[in-house]
Amino acid sequence: MAGSRLETVGSVFTRTRDLIRAGVLKEKPLWFDIYNAFPPLREPVFRRPRLRYGKAKSPTQDIFYHEDQIRAKFYSAYGSGPKAFDLFNPNFKSTCQRFVEKYIELQKLGETDEEKLFVEAGKALLAEGVILRRVEKARTAPAPTCFPFASQRPALLESFRMQAVEMGPHRAASSESGFDMKHQCALGDTSR
Repeated sequence: MAGSRLETVGSVFTRTRDLIRAGVLKEKPLWFDIYNAFPPLREPVFRRPRLRYGKAKSPTQDIFYHEDQIRAKFYSAYGSGPKAFDLFNPNFKSTCQRFVEKYIELQKLGETDEEKLFVEAGKALLAEGVILRRVEKARTAPAPTCFPFASQRPALLESFRMQAVEMGPHRAASSESGFDMKHQCALGDTSR
Protein backbone atom coordinates (compact mmCIF):
# COMPACT_ATOMS: atom_id res chain seq x y z
CA MET A 1 0.00 0.00 0.00
CA ALA A 2 1.71 3.10 -1.26
CA GLY A 3 -0.46 5.40 0.84
CA SER A 4 0.86 4.01 4.13
CA ARG A 5 4.51 4.88 3.58
CA LEU A 6 5.98 7.22 6.14
CA GLU A 7 8.77 8.95 4.18
CA THR A 8 7.17 12.26 4.95
CA VAL A 9 7.26 11.73 8.74
CA GLY A 10 10.59 12.76 10.29
CA SER A 11 13.92 13.19 8.54
CA VAL A 12 16.18 10.56 6.99
CA PHE A 13 18.37 10.72 10.07
CA THR A 14 15.55 10.09 12.57
CA ARG A 15 14.12 7.23 10.52
CA THR A 16 17.56 5.60 10.17
CA ARG A 17 18.23 6.07 13.90
CA ASP A 18 14.94 4.38 14.74
CA LEU A 19 15.68 1.48 12.38
CA ILE A 20 19.08 0.95 14.06
CA ARG A 21 17.47 1.02 17.54
CA ALA A 22 14.82 -1.48 16.46
CA GLY A 23 17.51 -3.79 15.09
CA VAL A 24 16.31 -3.69 11.51
CA LEU A 25 19.65 -2.24 10.33
CA LYS A 26 22.71 -4.14 11.57
CA GLU A 27 25.35 -1.62 10.45
CA LYS A 28 25.30 2.15 10.64
CA PRO A 29 25.55 3.99 7.31
CA LEU A 30 28.84 5.87 6.68
CA TRP A 31 27.20 9.27 6.96
CA PHE A 32 25.36 8.54 10.24
CA ASP A 33 28.18 9.46 12.69
CA ILE A 34 29.13 12.57 10.69
CA TYR A 35 25.54 13.76 10.62
CA ASN A 36 25.24 13.07 14.35
CA ALA A 37 28.42 15.09 15.07
CA PHE A 38 27.55 18.00 12.74
CA PRO A 39 23.77 18.31 12.49
CA PRO A 40 22.32 20.88 10.07
CA LEU A 41 21.01 24.19 11.38
CA ARG A 42 17.50 23.39 10.19
CA GLU A 43 16.15 19.87 10.34
CA PRO A 44 15.42 18.69 6.74
CA VAL A 45 11.84 17.63 7.27
CA PHE A 46 9.24 17.30 4.54
CA ARG A 47 6.61 20.02 4.72
CA ARG A 48 3.58 20.16 2.53
CA PRO A 49 3.32 23.38 0.60
CA ARG A 50 0.42 25.51 1.73
CA LEU A 51 -2.47 26.01 -0.59
CA ARG A 52 -2.45 29.56 -1.82
CA TYR A 53 -5.70 31.40 -1.93
CA GLY A 54 -6.30 34.59 -3.81
CA LYS A 55 -3.95 36.15 -6.31
CA ALA A 56 -0.61 34.39 -6.58
CA LYS A 57 2.38 36.63 -6.03
CA SER A 58 5.36 36.41 -8.30
CA PRO A 59 8.34 34.91 -6.46
CA THR A 60 10.79 36.82 -8.66
CA GLN A 61 11.36 40.53 -8.46
CA ASP A 62 11.46 42.78 -11.46
CA ILE A 63 15.01 43.85 -12.21
CA PHE A 64 15.50 47.43 -13.35
CA TYR A 65 18.83 48.79 -14.45
CA HIS A 66 19.83 52.44 -14.76
CA GLU A 67 20.12 51.90 -18.52
CA ASP A 68 16.45 50.89 -18.68
CA GLN A 69 15.40 54.38 -17.59
CA ILE A 70 17.60 55.91 -20.28
CA ARG A 71 16.15 53.53 -22.89
CA ALA A 72 12.59 54.34 -21.86
CA LYS A 73 13.30 58.06 -22.15
CA PHE A 74 14.99 57.51 -25.54
CA TYR A 75 12.06 55.53 -26.97
CA SER A 76 9.51 58.04 -25.69
CA ALA A 77 11.45 60.90 -27.31
CA TYR A 78 12.66 59.29 -30.55
CA GLY A 79 10.59 56.13 -31.01
CA SER A 80 12.07 52.92 -32.33
CA GLY A 81 13.34 54.56 -35.51
CA PRO A 82 13.17 53.52 -39.15
CA LYS A 83 15.98 50.97 -38.97
CA ALA A 84 15.15 47.42 -37.84
CA PHE A 85 17.45 45.35 -35.65
CA ASP A 86 19.89 43.18 -37.57
CA LEU A 87 19.74 39.96 -35.56
CA PHE A 88 22.02 38.09 -37.97
CA ASN A 89 24.94 40.39 -37.18
CA PRO A 90 26.37 39.58 -33.71
CA ASN A 91 28.19 42.96 -33.56
CA PHE A 92 25.07 45.00 -34.36
CA LYS A 93 24.24 47.82 -31.95
CA SER A 94 20.90 49.53 -32.16
CA THR A 95 20.62 53.30 -32.19
CA CYS A 96 19.21 53.14 -28.69
CA GLN A 97 22.16 51.08 -27.41
CA ARG A 98 24.62 53.52 -28.97
CA PHE A 99 22.71 56.38 -27.34
CA VAL A 100 22.84 54.67 -23.93
CA GLU A 101 26.58 54.09 -24.25
CA LYS A 102 27.17 57.76 -25.14
CA TYR A 103 24.93 58.84 -22.26
CA ILE A 104 26.87 56.74 -19.73
CA GLU A 105 30.19 57.87 -21.21
CA LEU A 106 29.20 61.52 -20.76
CA GLN A 107 27.89 60.76 -17.28
CA LYS A 108 31.26 59.32 -16.27
CA LEU A 109 32.93 62.54 -17.42
CA GLY A 110 31.12 64.37 -14.63
CA GLU A 111 27.86 65.71 -16.06
CA THR A 112 24.97 65.27 -13.61
CA ASP A 113 21.94 66.99 -15.14
CA GLU A 114 19.85 64.37 -16.93
CA GLU A 115 18.37 66.78 -19.48
CA LYS A 116 21.81 68.05 -20.49
CA LEU A 117 23.12 64.49 -20.70
CA PHE A 118 20.19 63.53 -22.92
CA VAL A 119 20.75 66.46 -25.28
CA GLU A 120 24.53 66.01 -25.35
CA ALA A 121 24.24 62.28 -26.09
CA GLY A 122 21.95 63.14 -29.01
CA LYS A 123 24.48 65.70 -30.28
CA ALA A 124 27.31 63.17 -29.96
CA LEU A 125 25.38 60.66 -32.07
CA LEU A 126 24.64 63.38 -34.61
CA ALA A 127 28.39 64.06 -34.83
CA GLU A 128 28.86 60.36 -35.63
CA GLY A 129 26.28 60.60 -38.41
CA VAL A 130 23.24 59.13 -36.64
CA ILE A 131 20.19 61.29 -37.22
CA LEU A 132 17.56 61.16 -34.48
CA ARG A 133 14.04 62.34 -35.21
CA ARG A 134 11.77 63.27 -32.32
CA VAL A 135 8.38 61.60 -32.19
CA GLU A 136 6.58 64.67 -30.78
CA LYS A 137 7.13 66.66 -33.98
CA ALA A 138 5.18 64.12 -36.00
CA ARG A 139 2.38 64.08 -33.42
CA THR A 140 2.07 67.87 -33.12
CA ALA A 141 2.17 68.62 -36.85
CA PRO A 142 -1.17 69.97 -38.10
CA ALA A 143 -3.33 67.33 -39.66
CA PRO A 144 -3.61 67.73 -43.43
CA THR A 145 -7.03 68.75 -44.65
CA CYS A 146 -8.85 66.26 -46.80
CA PHE A 147 -9.31 68.93 -49.49
CA PRO A 148 -6.28 70.78 -50.83
CA PHE A 149 -8.40 73.77 -51.84
CA ALA A 150 -9.75 74.49 -48.33
CA SER A 151 -7.65 77.66 -48.10
CA GLN A 152 -9.13 78.85 -51.42
CA ARG A 153 -12.72 78.28 -50.28
CA PRO A 154 -14.00 81.89 -50.55
CA ALA A 155 -12.65 82.27 -54.09
CA LEU A 156 -14.18 78.96 -55.19
CA LEU A 157 -17.56 79.84 -53.72
CA GLU A 158 -17.52 83.15 -55.56
CA SER A 159 -16.63 81.50 -58.87
CA PHE A 160 -19.46 78.96 -58.46
CA ARG A 161 -21.92 81.76 -57.74
CA MET A 162 -20.77 83.67 -60.84
CA GLN A 163 -21.34 80.56 -62.95
CA ALA A 164 -24.80 80.20 -61.44
CA VAL A 165 -25.68 83.80 -62.33
CA GLU A 166 -24.55 83.26 -65.93
CA MET A 167 -26.84 80.19 -66.26
CA GLY A 168 -29.99 82.15 -65.61
CA PRO A 169 -32.28 82.68 -62.64
CA HIS A 170 -34.24 79.39 -62.84
CA ARG A 171 -31.27 77.09 -63.53
CA ALA A 172 -29.05 79.08 -61.18
CA ALA A 173 -31.41 78.60 -58.23
CA SER A 174 -31.69 74.86 -58.77
CA SER A 175 -28.02 74.54 -59.57
CA GLU A 176 -26.92 76.62 -56.59
CA SER A 177 -29.13 74.74 -54.13
CA GLY A 178 -27.92 71.46 -55.62
CA PHE A 179 -24.36 72.67 -55.30
CA ASP A 180 -24.88 73.67 -51.68
CA MET A 181 -26.41 70.36 -50.74
CA LYS A 182 -23.73 68.28 -52.46
CA HIS A 183 -20.63 70.30 -51.76
CA GLN A 184 -21.07 72.33 -48.60
CA CYS A 185 -19.41 69.56 -46.59
CA ALA A 186 -16.53 69.38 -49.07
CA LEU A 187 -15.87 73.09 -48.78
CA GLY A 188 -16.40 73.17 -45.04
CA ASP A 189 -19.44 75.46 -45.30
CA THR A 190 -21.65 74.38 -42.40
CA SER A 191 -23.50 77.68 -41.98
CA ARG A 192 -26.67 76.40 -43.75
